[in-house]
Amino acid sequence: MPVPRKVKTGVIGAVFITMLGVAVYGGYNIYTSLDDSEGSKPAAATASAGTPLSAKDVTRTAADFLAAWSAGDDEKAAKLTDSVQTASAALADYRQKASISKITATPIPTDSATDSTTAPDPSALTVSFAVKATISYEKLAPKVWTYDSTLKVSRNTVGDPAVKWAPDVIEPDLKDGQSVVTGLASTPEVDLVDRHGKTMTVQQFPGLTDVFTDLRKRYADANLGGTPGIETYVTDDGGAVVKTLYVVKPGQNAKLETTLDAGIQAAAEKSVRKYGQSGVTALDTRDGTILAMAANPPGGTNYALALQPPGSTFKIVTATALMLAPVTSDTPRLTPQSTSQCVDGYAALGGKKYHNVTPDKLNATLAWDFSRSCNTGFIRLSKYLDQDSLAQVGKKYFGLVGDSRPWYVGTGTTDGSIPGGTGDEMTSEMIGQGQVLMNTLNMASVAATVRDGRFHQPSILQDTGLIDKRETLSATPLPPTVRQNLMSMMHLTATAGTAAGLLSGVSSPYGAKTGSAEENKDDLPTGWFTAYSGDVAAAAMVVQGDHGNKSAGPIVADVLRAS
Repeated sequence: MPVPRKVKTGVIGAVFITMLGVAVYGGYNIYTSLDDSEGSKPAAATASAGTPLSAKDVTRTAADFLAAWSAGDDEKAAKLTDSVQTASAALADYRQKASISKITATPIPTDSATDSTTAPDPSALTVSFAVKATISYEKLAPKVWTYDSTLKVSRNTVGDPAVKWAPDVIEPDLKDGQSVVTGLASTPEVDLVDRHGKTMTVQQFPGLTDVFTDLRKRYADANLGGTPGIETYVTDDGGAVVKTLYVVKPGQNAKLETTLDAGIQAAAEKSVRKYGQSGVTALDTRDGTILAMAANPPGGTNYALALQPPGSTFKIVTATALMLAPVTSDTPRLTPQSTSQCVDGYAALGGKKYHNVTPDKLNATLAWDFSRSCNTGFIRLSKYLDQDSLAQVGKKYFGLVGDSRPWYVGTGTTDGSIPGGTGDEMTSEMIGQGQVLMNTLNMASVAATVRDGRFHQPSILQDTGLIDKRETLSATPLPPTVRQNLMSMMHLTATAGTAAGLLSGVSSPYGAKTGSAEENKDDLPTGWFTAYSGDVAAAAMVVQGDHGNKSAGPIVADVLRAS
């Protein structure tokens, strides 16, 4: 019996659709096989880019990629990523430029898959893997470099699981535009050695972190001897080395000879760690060379070189200016025995009232005011000074010239300044506040100048000829009488004043000056302390450490006892 026409049409139509479906599926496989060496699965063909990945998808895709990379088939590995051409070029570049002859990349087992909801990219899951890369550079014996990296798996634009390509898949430090290269290091590594030839490292002395970093960078191209090694490193798009990743063959390190003393430095490091934001510097009083410099916490602000108002430690400079003031009928020569009442709340010049932490003493002398850190005893003598007296004395005798003539000690520093002024600014500067700024290097140098009688320009390098822009900075020696007066007042401070008992056990002669500086009346003041003992001078600062004898003083004492 003949089949009705409309039934024939339906059958023919059904057959055509079935055949078309087969053609489409076959065509999809043909197309995608160009970008996936294993071919795509039917399930993948129907998945969308937003379909969640299963753990099996992630582990299988990562394993296939790592297996292909390990087999040396970079093209196959690249086809398992979401950026075939970029990945292919990067993988080839890595093998060629880094001289990689063999790679073994294996997934690192984990207890559970990473939760996509907590991953940095919620659409991708992360797999960690270990790499063993054999480096065969020129005629050197092959070396195996090991490291860990990660990759992410997501769906590509057609819905297949694929490695989400990024440069750090190859090596975790690699970024766009960079390459991994094996070759001759541009310069030898630089060892920093102390004055006795002992190598010093940041691991041993973290309080020197930023100083050591600066020294290595500053003198990387100096003629310090040594031979460069063969290294694997990251370069930027201009070929400059960004980071060393692996040393294939060590070179002979160059040596940068510093003036530091590892023993004194160790004592400084240990002491500053007892306080929060603190710093200390120690100098050889005979030549100004830096024996130690430590800051806490390491790697942040270098509180050994941070500028702060120095508080009453600056009264060493003020006392010098007072004893050198011109003699007139109204201003007789001042000596440590000159009377200057210590009375709280005294106001001078601009009318600001000043306060003391010491009891009133009507018959106080300059020496007593100095040793007990009486602010008003000093401010009463402001008539002896002009608006630039402190700045001139600081420059002439202590080398405190500010930015106009930097010390250039061999590492980056910002030198202290004494701006000068009238009224309240002048009286504030007399007691180390106002706009006066110093760091522990400056104040250690002030104490060293008193001990030796003359200013010596500090340096952290034995060979000052290496220091760019350094010019010899000379200063006038302290008049002998003034120097003896300063030493006697600093000794009185250490034995019967605000520093009494702190310097027990140090070498003679010794003397000290305490200080504190308030920046905010709601906070504790910053503690300061400077002293000399034998041929070593040191100064310390502790931010919000309260008075110097409670915080900075013990640091300086530890350093001097280690000298």
